[in-house]
Amino acid sequence: MNVKKVNLATKFASFSEHWTPKIVGKLNQQLVKIAKVKGEFVKHHHEVEDELFFVIEGTLFLELENETIELNAGEMVVIPSGVVHRPYAPVEAKIMLFEPETTLNTGNERNAQTQEQLEEL
Repeated sequence: MNVKKVNLATKFASFSEHWTPKIVGKLNQQLVKIAKVKGEFVKHHHEVEDELFFVIEGTLFLELENETIELNAGEMVVIPSGVVHRPYAPVEAKIMLFEPETTLNTGNERNAQTQEQLEEL
C-alpha cells in the first residue's frame, strides 16, 4: 500500500507560475490539483465534467452567465458540466481543484493557457 501525506504549503512553495495546475493526488479517476491564480483566465465550459474549486488562500471570483461567485479561503463551489465560467483573481490566490483525469484546464477552449499534460508534484 502506498499511502503518503501531502503538505500543501510545501507543494505551493515549489512553483510560482499562475494558472498551471499541478497534480498532488489521485482519487477514483479524479485528479486533485493545486494552482496559484492571478489575473484572468479564459471563459470556458466542460462538456461532460463537473469542476470543484476550493480556495486555500486568497479570493477567487467565478464569472457565470448571470452572476459572479466570490470564494474566500475555506470556501468551495462545484461548477456543473456545461456551465460557462471565467475564473479570475485580482490578487494571487491558491486553489485546489477536483476533476476527472480527462479534464482539460481550458475546457472547450484551446489557447496559450491550455495544458495538455499536467506536472505531478
